[in-house]
Amino acid sequence: MATRTDAPTRREQILKEAARLFAERGFHGVGVDEIGAAVGISGPGLYRHFAGKDAMLAELLVGISEQLLRGGERRAAEAAGSPGAVLDSLIEGHIDFALDDRPLITLHDRELDRLRDSDRKLVRSLQRRYVELWVSAVRDVYAGLAEAEARASVHAVFGLLNSTPHLGRPGSLPDREGMAGLLSRLAHGALGAASRGDAGDSSGSGRSQ
Repeated sequence: MATRTDAPTRREQILKEAARLFAERGFHGVGVDEIGAAVGISGPGLYRHFAGKDAMLAELLVGISEQLLRGGERRAAEAAGSPGAVLDSLIEGHIDFALDDRPLITLHDRELDRLRDSDRKLVRSLQRRYVELWVSAVRDVYAGLAEAEARASVHAVFGLLNSTPHLGRPGSLPDREGMAGLLSRLAHGALGAASRGDAGDSSGSGRSQ
């Protein structure tokens, strides 16, 4: 979900290729030499940047959790004063992540338990704070939604948005703009349905509240 436009550092290149390879073939299916080859350096050369594959995995999963939280906090602050705009911005930011960082979604689903306890607890802590940011935004828009229902709805919307790795080959999907628009409508529709207690009525969204 990064917005930087300058060239990635070698460390960032390594992490990007490690994420892609881990997602495609599994953590244990990828060797250090293969990651090095993907970025044009020797396997042993990777140890100048990371202690090993475990360190790469930890930085990937902790890093994206931090990025989502910090990005969400920034978006909420920038849109403060307009509950609908805060929710719109949070949804937009998560869609950027879901479309641009699909390997990290796969990694989280498959490999989170491989992290050290301290790293796994940190990921969970960051994720809880991110969820609560969303719960607050959802309840500001849909005032009648109970806290427990709002939290359950947020998790359900994350499941919807984070389904992107399972949506088929890129050529079988709408273009990026079209897919982002579709995911936005689905997320708003799901939250609106939750607020009404009627999944069959899809006439509203967070944008119109």
